[in-house]
Amino acid sequence: MTIVLLYGGKSGEHEISLISATAIARHIDTGAHQLKLVGITKSGRWFLQGDDELVRVLRDKEAVLQVHEDAALEVTVIPAGGKNGAFKVGENRIPADVVIPALHGTFSEDGTVQGLLEMADVPYVGCGVVASAVAMDKEKTKVILEHAGIPVVPSVCIRRSDLAFADRYDALLEEAQKKLGFPLFVKPCSAGSSDGASRADDMRHLNGAIVEAFEWDDKILIEKAINARELECSVTGNPTTANGSHTIEETVVYGPGEIAPSHEFYDYDAKYNDPKGAELMIPAKIDAATRETIRNLAVQAYKAIDASGLSRVDFFVDKESGKIYLNEINTFPGFTAISMFPKLCENEGLSFAVLIEMLMQQALFRFKATRNLRTER
Repeated sequence: MTIVLLYGGKSGEHEISLISATAIARHIDTGAHQLKLVGITKSGRWFLQGDDELVRVLRDKEAVLQVHEDAALEVTVIPAGGKNGAFKVGENRIPADVVIPALHGTFSEDGTVQGLLEMADVPYVGCGVVASAVAMDKEKTKVILEHAGIPVVPSVCIRRSDLAFADRYDALLEEAQKKLGFPLFVKPCSAGSSDGASRADDMRHLNGAIVEAFEWDDKILIEKAINARELECSVTGNPTTANGSHTIEETVVYGPGEIAPSHEFYDYDAKYNDPKGAELMIPAKIDAATRETIRNLAVQAYKAIDASGLSRVDFFVDKESGKIYLNEINTFPGFTAISMFPKLCENEGLSFAVLIEMLMQQALFRFKATRNLRTER
């Protein structure tokens, strides 16, 4: 089977994608599969990488994949090209039995790349267009989860258009203060890895946090700051298309594990730059009832957004009241050496290599099911 691994991307999480893709590449059985690397630059251009790039990271365990630009190897995507013709380099085609879009953030896991792969008519690992787009938009995720009866962190949404009307903007700030109270968290609705997110303890800090968040998105959330433990579950499966004939498609939850950040909150540096930025506790030290509740909510949320393949579902547990809130859903979570998603799976007996193989098989089954649907009268 020929696998195309996409990485990089026009995203604030470009560098994280490089690390995730490197880990994935090292856990693919290159004896059984042929792996093709396609790197996406920060400007959004796609380039086929030479075989030497894969050899480099396989030989050097400290190396990280890079995106090398060569005009002769620029990749174009052909609508309806299928597995033998979707990706073109010059006059040549790159076969793709399955694509692994190891991409994080905007223009990556937000439904845009997924839509492109759907149009190209190739199987790909992970959530489809709707689930990817919904999960990237934190406000819309809250709407869907609340409708499903899943508790979420109280918030107020502000759109860039609100800034043009002083009365409207002031009313939203007043609503946030009265409804939520300080301290508050401000975050872009559609950014990942805590990009643009900050804590505000008073009005002066709130205004600064809003300015910062609007640099990343046209819509932001102001959320109640909860003194909480941060717990996460991994979920795999194809709950929408599974028909019972393939056990590999069954929805399975792993965890939860707990993240104990050493920083003020679990920000970008704590996640990726500081090796001591957080302690990962697997499994989380919680009672059986809380564990079961969180696992059930994770599956419920996964199904509510029509997720497929994989997602990491993140929770807050209030340290004082014990109340559980679903924080967010990550449709292509990090696969770095310190990432929670593969670690949770491994803790329950699913090794990294077997996990990747399973996700590819799930992608093939989902692709087959969706291509059996009628598209014309």
